[in-house]
Amino acid sequence: MLIRLLRHHLAPYRQWIWVVITLQLVGTVASLYLPSLNADIIDNGVVRGDTGYILRIGTRMLGVSVVQIACTITAVYFGARAAMAVGRDVRARLFHTVASFSSREVDRFGAPSLITRNTNDVQQVQMLVLMTFTMMIAAPIMMVGGVLMALREDIGLSWLVAVAVPVLATTIGFIVSRMIPGFRSMQKRLDTVNKVLREQIIGIRVIRAFVREPFEAERFGAANTDLTDVSITVGRWMAAIFPVIMLVLNVSSVAVLWFGAGRIDAGAMQIGALTAFLSYLVQILMAVMMSTFMLVMWPRASVSADRIGEVLDTVTSVVVPTDGVTTAGGTGRLELHSVGFTYAGAAAPVLSDVAFTARPGTTTAIIGSTGAGKSTLLNLVPRLFDATEGSVQVDGVDVREYDAETLWSKIGLVPQKAYLFTGTVASNLRYGRPDATDAEIWAALEIAQAADFVREMPRGIDSPIAQGGTNVSGGQRQRLAIARALIRRPQLYLFDDSFSALDVATDARLRRALAPVTRNATVVIVAQRVFTVTDADQIVVLEDGHVAGLGTHDELLHSCPTYAEIVESQLKADVS
Repeated sequence: MLIRLLRHHLAPYRQWIWVVITLQLVGTVASLYLPSLNADIIDNGVVRGDTGYILRIGTRMLGVSVVQIACTITAVYFGARAAMAVGRDVRARLFHTVASFSSREVDRFGAPSLITRNTNDVQQVQMLVLMTFTMMIAAPIMMVGGVLMALREDIGLSWLVAVAVPVLATTIGFIVSRMIPGFRSMQKRLDTVNKVLREQIIGIRVIRAFVREPFEAERFGAANTDLTDVSITVGRWMAAIFPVIMLVLNVSSVAVLWFGAGRIDAGAMQIGALTAFLSYLVQILMAVMMSTFMLVMWPRASVSADRIGEVLDTVTSVVVPTDGVTTAGGTGRLELHSVGFTYAGAAAPVLSDVAFTARPGTTTAIIGSTGAGKSTLLNLVPRLFDATEGSVQVDGVDVREYDAETLWSKIGLVPQKAYLFTGTVASNLRYGRPDATDAEIWAALEIAQAADFVREMPRGIDSPIAQGGTNVSGGQRQRLAIARALIRRPQLYLFDDSFSALDVATDARLRRALAPVTRNATVVIVAQRVFTVTDADQIVVLEDGHVAGLGTHDELLHSCPTYAEIVESQLKADVS
């Protein structure tokens, strides 16, 4: 997967890659030429006392060094740009892929894992590309060139190279093979830590309310300890790499000096050649060391690439047709024909054989016990999920045949959990319609019974909203979410238990204000409170995913025992 991912995302930067390769080649050749020049100075300048020769060759060495430095700096610059661009492109591709997922795919991976894959995992691949451009390209050139230049200086000591390189490569390979399983475990345990931390941050009020801080601290500590233990195991193996490299390097250097001294004493080798051979041996082993950096990074980047590829290769269950219906007209008529839905891996369906019609100018209420499938049913209309059986139609067209933008333009959804984004009151409402004027925003706030508390904010509609709307109350969040849906004036309104946080008086005022605005639209309301649905034109009673009753409030009181039981239970609760 790593190769496929890099091949795809490096393709647009071929020109930069060739520039990096060329510069690294020139820079490495220059670094390989320097020990030879140094040997020449020692043998033909220092030994003979020829100062002019030393200055002449020294000037050449200075020029070669300048070329090497310039090429290396430029190569690192273009390599870093290419690596950062690849990281940016992979993150963008992941983001757009996740944005196309239905709730089913998001639930399958989990939000913490998706965040980790788009941050930490992408960073691992990005760092691999950076290290490749800055080190790995030069390593094989330096290794092969170093061997040739060492043989050129003295063939008699070449056996030291033949021994040192395999010993170092074999030892490092063994260490890296022990690190690969650890890298896989680290990424999974990092997901777990992120999941636990995210749950605790979001649920901090519940944790404090039930005095569960010690339990949650223990739970986070267990996840953190698991990650720490694996990291320490991998770190111990990684810590062994550099001592091994230095051991082989130092032993090899001592061996060169030991055996080289004998050859110099025998007249088979000059001092300058010994110095150059030692430099080339160090360069060869340094090239092996640079390769080990890649061997260390490759397994972890490979694991990360597999996790990234798992997301990129996932096909959303909500497939947007390429030639979908783009007709924006219609009245918002909603029809459900024998609709059924089953979650992936579930033993039983959530919805079975649900059928009803919601007409323009009417209000359809959906009521039922917890877990009856009310929210799931509503989510089928904007295609947050797709029905596994039957069809959901808007204006006579199956929602699966619509172009996504066309379908969504017909719908104003107020979800069960009213989520607000970081920004201002105005920017949140303009999610409903980006070109909405300030006057239209205030009008929507008036209808949603939110204008009063917005006016009391320091800057009115320009007042800041924190992430998730945590700086306003639950009822205020619901009213702002309702205003966000109202501002787009859709043909079909979907209210998913959107009045649960409102008191009875505010609920009544809001529904009265909604009546003239939604007069020609289709309104579907999911509610828990009977008070909210009594005035609906028709009420759909769900029980265990089936339609247990369909009719008005008065009709259902006499014909639907389930509805009568719900009404009776709430009346008793109100009396008590």
